[in-house]
Amino acid sequence: MPTRQIEVTDWHLEQLGPAELRPARVPDVPVAIARAELPSPELSRYLYTAVGGDHYWTDRLAWTYDQWLNWLSRPGVETWVAHVRGTPAGYAELDPQPDGLVEITCFGLLPAFTGQGIGGHLLSVAAARAWDLATRWDDRKPTRRVRLTTSSNDHPAALKNYQARGFRVYDVTVATGTFDHTPPGPWPGAR
Repeated sequence: MPTRQIEVTDWHLEQLGPAELRPARVPDVPVAIARAELPSPELSRYLYTAVGGDHYWTDRLAWTYDQWLNWLSRPGVETWVAHVRGTPAGYAELDPQPDGLVEITCFGLLPAFTGQGIGGHLLSVAAARAWDLATRWDDRKPTRRVRLTTSSNDHPAALKNYQARGFRVYDVTVATGTFDHTPPGPWPGAR
């Protein structure tokens, strides 16, 4: 498959206190957001590929079942899933770091659910759950900072959504990457 060089911009964003969160309005479409409390490599891999397949999310594609399970089983890692009428619409993954830092390592919607206000609502819930993560985990220090990174490869509305929810850019990096001509899609051969 042909490859191409692409300049990729990464925006690193953060909130330094829960008062910085600016919740989005609840969308008109009924959305239920719940934590997947049991580590499920199958679910997480599905969400990762379904959300990230069109945006070159490839870092975890080669992970084995055990690698997924080890990642998800770490204390404090949480997966929050948005459902519309019982169908997964998107997700957020929270990854606790030392010293009260929580990273939102994965966030996004399946393509069929964009443009309906679901992303802002899901991000509002995910950020709030990052801020109160210590209330659900023994021996976890209170959250002092919530961070995330978005890329020029991500959905065009991603950066705007993060900033509208109160996240501020604290660093920008630009690098050149080599990518297949088209993103991998949600499963091999889907394109």
